[in-house]
Amino acid sequence: MLNQSKGVMLGLLGIAVSGALLLASQAPQQGGAPAGAPALPPAGVQAPAAGGAPARGAAGAGRGAAAPAPPAITIAGEVKNYVPVTDAMLKKQDPGDWLLIRRDHSATNYSPLNQITRDNAKDLQLAFKVPMREGGTNQPAPIAHNGVIYLPNVGGVLQAIDGTNGKIIWESTVGGSIDIRGITPYQNNIYMMVGTRIVGVDARNGKIALDVNTGRSNSSGPVVTNGKILVGGAGGGCGNYVEEKCFIAAYDANTGKQLWKFNTVAAASEPGGSTWGTLPDKNRAGGESWITGSYDPALNLFYIGVAQAKPWMIATRATDGDALYSSSTVALNADSGKLEWYYQHAPAESLDLDVVFERVLVDSGGQNLVLTIGKDGILWKLDRKTGKYLGHTETVFQNIWDSFDPKTGKPRYRDDIFRQEVGKPVDGCPTSAGGHNWPAMSYHPPTNSLVTPLVQACQVMVAQAPNLAGNGNAGGADRAFYESPGSNGNLGKLAAYDVNSLKEIWKIEQRASFLTAVVTTAGGVAFVGDRGWMFRAVDVKNGKILWEQKLATAVQGFPMTYSVGGKQYVAVMTGTGGGSPWLVPNQVTPEVVAPTTGFAMYVYALPDKK
Repeated sequence: MLNQSKGVMLGLLGIAVSGALLLASQAPQQGGAPAGAPALPPAGVQAPAAGGAPARGAAGAGRGAAAPAPPAITIAGEVKNYVPVTDAMLKKQDPGDWLLIRRDHSATNYSPLNQITRDNAKDLQLAFKVPMREGGTNQPAPIAHNGVIYLPNVGGVLQAIDGTNGKIIWESTVGGSIDIRGITPYQNNIYMMVGTRIVGVDARNGKIALDVNTGRSNSSGPVVTNGKILVGGAGGGCGNYVEEKCFIAAYDANTGKQLWKFNTVAAASEPGGSTWGTLPDKNRAGGESWITGSYDPALNLFYIGVAQAKPWMIATRATDGDALYSSSTVALNADSGKLEWYYQHAPAESLDLDVVFERVLVDSGGQNLVLTIGKDGILWKLDRKTGKYLGHTETVFQNIWDSFDPKTGKPRYRDDIFRQEVGKPVDGCPTSAGGHNWPAMSYHPPTNSLVTPLVQACQVMVAQAPNLAGNGNAGGADRAFYESPGSNGNLGKLAAYDVNSLKEIWKIEQRASFLTAVVTTAGGVAFVGDRGWMFRAVDVKNGKILWEQKLATAVQGFPMTYSVGGKQYVAVMTGTGGGSPWLVPNQVTPEVVAPTTGFAMYVYALPDKK
C-alpha cells in the first residue's frame, strides 16, 4: 500500500504546483523540490519524447525512417581469416568475444574474463582512442569478434576496427538513423535496423548484403537465431491513429522475407481486444518494442518488452482499460510467433512510465527467471516458462502505484490518476526518463546479483487533447520535472539487488545520471559511465569505486570487454543526446553540462608486464 509519507508528500506537492503549472508562459524551474513547483514548458515547446527516442511530436511516436543514403564503402579493406558466427557460437560464446548488444541472448551484460580484477583495476590505462562521427545522438553498442571491433557511428556509419590498436579496417555508410545502438552478427553478416530498414553488412568487407524495408524501426537492433531476424517495431506511425499497428516480426536472414508477425495492439476482434474498451481499432495506438529482445534456445522463446499505449494518459486515451499488450512482457515462439504467455506490468498505463526495457534471463534457486525494470522503477521477477509472477521490489521512490496484488503482482494506480482530466496536472514519481531506461542492467553470476543504473526524479503531467483527424498524432502531455523526495539532489543511482530476495545490496548515489549500460565481469568489476563525463570501475560486491577517468563529454552507450591474444580490453563511448534520459536530467541538473563534441571510443587495458 501507499505509505503515509508518500501520501503526505503527494498532497503537499499537489497544492504547491496546481497554480504554477497552468502558467505556461513561465520558464521551467530547474530542480524543483517537492514543496516547490516546476512550471510546464511554454506552449509549443516540445517535451522529451517517450523512452530514449528523439522527440517526434507530443505523443513520443518513436523513431521514424530517414531517407536512406546510397550505401558506400568509404574505407576499403578486408577482415582477414574471418570466422562466420553460427548459432552454436551465439549460444556458447568464446570468452574473448562480445557478440551482442548485451553480450548474450540472455541479456546479462556479463563477461567471464577475469584478467582485470577488483585488485588491479586501479592500474587500467588508455590503450587507444578512436574518434567517432560528431553530431546527433550517440548511444552505440559495439561488438567484438576474433579481435575485431564493429562500431556503429552516427549517420549510419559502421566500422570494422583492429581491437589491439584502433586501426580502421573498413568503413561503410548505410545511411538512415543517426542513433543506431545494437548490431548483431550472424554467419558472414552484421545485421542492424537503419530507420525502418533491416540492413545486413558483410562483416568481412562492409559491402551491403541485405536491405529490406519493414515499415517499422528499432534502433536497439535485432536478435538473430536459426536463420531468423527477430525484431520489435517502433516509428512508422505506431504512435499515430493509423490502421496498421505496431508489431513484432521475424524475417529470413538471407532474403529478408517476413516469416511471421505479432501485433502488439489487440484489435477489437482479437484476443485482448476488449481491454481497449469500445475504442475503434484506428484509435488504438502505441505498443512499440524498440529494445532488443532476449532468447532462450532451450524453450525456443523470444522475450521482448512492449511500450505504453498512446496517448499516454487515460484522460486523453478515452479508455481506462488495460490496453493489451502495452507495458507487457510477451513470450513468443521464435519459429511461429505464437504468443506463449504475456505479463502486463502496468495495466492502463497513464504517465509514460512503460516497461519496455531489457529482459534478463537468469537461472537461480531452481527456477528459470526473466527479470526486468521499467520506468516506474519496479524490478519484476517472473517465471520465464509460464510468465507467473514471482516477486517485485521498488528500486527508486515511487508514489504512482497504490498497491500490488500479493498473488499476481498486478498494480493499482492512485485513485486520482484514474480520475485525471484533460488540462489538469497529475504529479508522480518517477519520470518518463525512468526509474530505469535503456541503459541496461547486468547480471553477475558469482554474486547472483543485478547491477542497474537508475534515475531519481519526478514529474507533473497535463494531458493534451488528441488530434483525431486523419492520421493525426495520438496526443500526449505537457511535462515538468523535479528531484525525487529523499534523493538529496542525486539524480543518479547505481544499485545492486540479490536475485533471490530482490533486496538491495549496495548503492551509489550522485548528482549526474548514469547514461551507459552496466558491464560486470568474472574479475568482480562493474563498469559504468555517466552524464558528468566519468567512466568508472566499481567493486560488484560492495559498490566501492576502484578506478575512474574523466572523458571528453558525456559517457553513454553500451560498454563492452573482450580479449585478444590473452589481453583483456574494456571499451566505452562518449556522445550526447537521446530523448528523456538526456533531456530530463538536462532540465533538473542544468549545471551538469556536457560538450556537444568529443564523440569517441576509449579502450583501456592493464599495462603489459615487464
